[in-house]
Amino acid sequence: MDQKITLQNARLTDGSLVDLTVAAGRIVGRSCAAAAAPAGERPSLRDLLVGGATSPAPSTTLDLGGRLVIPALVNGHAHLDKTFVGAPWQPHRVGVGVPARVAAERRIRGGLEPVGVRSRALADELVRFGTGTVRTHVDIDPELGLSSLEALLELRSESRDRLDIQIVAFPQSGILRSPGVAGLLDAALGLGADAIGGLDPIGYDGDAIGHLDIVFGLAERHGAGVDIHLHDLGAPASEQARLISERTRGAGLGGRVAISHGYGLGTLDGDELRRVADDLAASGVAVMTNGPAGPMPPVLTLRNAGVTVFAGSDNIRDAWWPFGEGDMLAVAHQVAYQSNFRTDDELAVALDLATGAAADALGLDAYGLDVGDRADLVVLDRESAAAAIAAAPSQRAVMHDGAFVSVTDLVRTRLATEVPVGA
Repeated sequence: MDQKITLQNARLTDGSLVDLTVAAGRIVGRSCAAAAAPAGERPSLRDLLVGGATSPAPSTTLDLGGRLVIPALVNGHAHLDKTFVGAPWQPHRVGVGVPARVAAERRIRGGLEPVGVRSRALADELVRFGTGTVRTHVDIDPELGLSSLEALLELRSESRDRLDIQIVAFPQSGILRSPGVAGLLDAALGLGADAIGGLDPIGYDGDAIGHLDIVFGLAERHGAGVDIHLHDLGAPASEQARLISERTRGAGLGGRVAISHGYGLGTLDGDELRRVADDLAASGVAVMTNGPAGPMPPVLTLRNAGVTVFAGSDNIRDAWWPFGEGDMLAVAHQVAYQSNFRTDDELAVALDLATGAAADALGLDAYGLDVGDRADLVVLDRESAAAAIAAAPSQRAVMHDGAFVSVTDLVRTRLATEVPVGA
């Protein structure tokens, strides 16, 4: 029996209060709500859900008291197969440049718990923080073959009731410089990978034309999307963006191609930046950023030109990066911080990078909070998008396919509250 749940006094990002009714995995009703009770008078999300959404009753009503409700967060770029989550702590091994880091990762991964164990542990973390869909890149190389892909295909099947997973077949060791990888990528798409990846066609493989011939050729053959890691800076970044835009138009893949990272877009300026932005927008190539400490895509400039810019976590506690916990609100916060966003409107843009814009980039259907949309949503203990980005909410309830799959109620304590001033 499908349970019908009505979420009363849900606050949307435009500030309005609505009542949302969900059933059979969809939003089936949306109407204006009465004024919510003051925040101080409402129960915690955990107390609210116990005996409510978790009861066997065919219909239940939950008064959210004006809490913010957003569509489920979308992580547009992760590496579930690489993570150390679910394994003992690993000290970071420093590597200078992409080739050195690839080599360091190869040395480490053989002694870790299986990919299935670690990726499942990280998937649990993503769900807890409110992610409903994640696009994960999975390493395909001569040493691993398709073993990591097979583990993630299994995880994708197991996780459908709590997390949707898109898989990108990713040539972490290059394509042209790693004989046999092109054939493995072809096989990966045949087994069920959703998209084909690429890696610095100039900076890593040293042959942009040859690299892109393979990537876009396989995409056309399998009807797959494309998502290319691009770390190169300056003129090589501009040239590769031009070539990717050109190939996208030629293959008719507008809206299904992404440049991930695109650090070099942050090193362009003036007429060159405007030309690249207009070219990306016209060809339908999206850009992913995780808010890195160094150069990063100019979010507002690209968006104003019509480019879909979205966010992803990138690496989470692995051989490349020792930080992170899978919280896309924290990633959006980082992007906002690095972009010097201050106003409520700018902070709302940061949230959009991890919700609507990411859903567009990943081609998600029926995403949102309108009648007929999928009932994948997150309830946050905040009253606005800006507040949710400025400081990550400690209380979150996560719904997937019309059922609550996680509720987090973190208790934050103040230190030394008993120590008097001047002691």
